[in-house]
Amino acid sequence: MPAQPSKRLETFPNPRPGRDYEISFEVPEFTCVCPKTGQPDFATLRIRYVPGRLCVELKSLKLYIWSFRDEGHFHEDVTNRILDDLVKLLDPKEMTVVGDFNVRGGIHTVVTASHTYKA
Repeated sequence: MPAQPSKRLETFPNPRPGRDYEISFEVPEFTCVCPKTGQPDFATLRIRYVPGRLCVELKSLKLYIWSFRDEGHFHEDVTNRILDDLVKLLDPKEMTVVGDFNVRGGIHTVVTASHTYKA
């Protein structure tokens, strides 16, 4: 059965919970649509985090990112939404999501959203 986009993110236990280390992903094919015009937006997403107890499972992350393809989102909102969803799921020690959007209308937009664990 072919994969389908999904908002369902999955996790697995951090294999080295006693050590702080960084995990980073680059997603060069992120797409959504402009909520004003319906035109496609293309971006490279960069996700970086220091895991706590959990790590995100990559296939679920791929399907989650794919789920934005036909949805209308402002660059600022979608970058922060992805950060919020991942922070809620993983409770990481640190996380940063960067949305580096392709030029549209002569403007290149880069949105950086960060989270630091608060004890």
